[in-house]
Amino acid sequence: MTGNKGARTSARLVESMVELIQRRGYSGTGLNTVVEHAGAPKGSLYFHFPEGKEALGERAVELAAARFSSLVTASARESATPGEVVGRVVDVLAGMLTDSDFELGCPVSVVTLEMGAQSERLRGACANAFDSWITPVTEYLVAHGRPGPAARALATAVVSMVEGAVIVSRAQRSTEPLRCAAQALTTLLDEGAEASA
Repeated sequence: MTGNKGARTSARLVESMVELIQRRGYSGTGLNTVVEHAGAPKGSLYFHFPEGKEALGERAVELAAARFSSLVTASARESATPGEVVGRVVDVLAGMLTDSDFELGCPVSVVTLEMGAQSERLRGACANAFDSWITPVTEYLVAHGRPGPAARALATAVVSMVEGAVIVSRAQRSTEPLRCAAQALTTLLDEGAEASA
């Protein structure tokens, strides 16, 4: 029972860190704020994360990465073409932006931009997160006839374009950049899939 309670507290702390990074950034998120947001007992943060904020940030990046990877995988299962996969993913991201009044962005890109040059631990966690999105896209493209190296390069471009479009959408307070990225990627991916068929 104690183990389950501890696991729930740890999960709440990580969940709160993800949300606060999305809203305030990594640097703007203090540990006391995380504890308060999570409704966790004081002292619980250092019990679960004795290495402090970087360790909690690393776990938050891992959680965000797993969620986006699940979105990509589910979208690939439910879609007939590569362009449809991108469309489904962009629909979810556009919904997240509009529902939060453009406050919520990608916590992985936020941590990368703020801490990538200051913390090797967090830079590595972000690099792993991006790779966890590029890899399933690569596998999907290979399954749809793209050769391995070309699929990997294209998957890297897809993830990079979507991530960049989320940032521009937040700046412009509009989902138009995301929609433009989706349209360009759909054309690129679906025409390429037809050529490979």
